Amino acid sequence: MKITLDTRFNGSLGPITLREAVAQLKAHELACTVAPDLLDEKVTVFSTCVERGFTPLRSEIMAAYYMAELDATTEAFNRGLISEGELTQKRLDLARQVLR
Repeated sequence: MKITLDTRFNGSLGPITLREAVAQLKAHELACTVAPDLLDEKVTVFSTCVERGFTPLRSEIMAAYYMAELDATTEAFNRGLISEGELTQKRLDLARQVLR
């Protein structure tokens, strides 16, 4: 069975689609742990991974990895440890690794 955003599963409050669960997380829980300006990006990574056939857990892990790497790269640039060119290249490499 291929997992999609329309796949139904039993949530804590009963049957729900993965799409509905993502919307609920976006509206509530994720907003507490991810800055609002990064939330859409994390949800996009998660959704892309699910659409590619990864399980919800693996998709969440990949989205968390993506955000952590992006944050670490940005921090390295802000601290002067890497150049703007390296920042741009690392972002491109990360997107290619996770999103394609």
